[in-house]
Amino acid sequence: MLAVMKKILLSTITVLALAACEDPYNREGVGFTGIDGEPRTTSDVPGTVAFLPPATNVPAELALLPTTRVTTDATEAEKVARVAIDNGGRSDTTAVVLTGSDTNLFLSTVSVNGTLFGVLRTANGSTRVDNGIGANFGRNAEQFTGCLPAGEVYRKGSSDQSSGFAVALNCS
Repeated sequence: MLAVMKKILLSTITVLALAACEDPYNREGVGFTGIDGEPRTTSDVPGTVAFLPPATNVPAELALLPTTRVTTDATEAEKVARVAIDNGGRSDTTAVVLTGSDTNLFLSTVSVNGTLFGVLRTANGSTRVDNGIGANFGRNAEQFTGCLPAGEVYRKGSSDQSSGFAVALNCS
């Protein structure tokens, strides 16, 4: 019994001593950013896009744009999503332009066979962005589109970089 109490007390004292060494709100160092001085936001990292420009209401701007409607014979979710990406807006008249540090992305909605997709893509298929942007888009689909994501994020590209991303939306 005494040995167990010593282990618990020793562990507790160690944790408290280490916790007292640093400000709990200081998120620097290994475990939070990897190395001191590492960029902390996507806008600080070359090749990524800071999604929301200041003073812009993206869902409201997106709602003003027409939804592109297309049909396809494809039935697999991945192929239908690729059709959505291919038909996503590529200009400021068909999409909301999200300005990034080195690449602009275009956010639009596309209905494929009656399924609504939120599409985030580059201006052309040869420009590629990091796949992490697609993951962020999927996690924040409601913030960008005003609708809940209704499935996984599909991409068009390679394992590292893609030219577009699509997620099915549930706007009801």
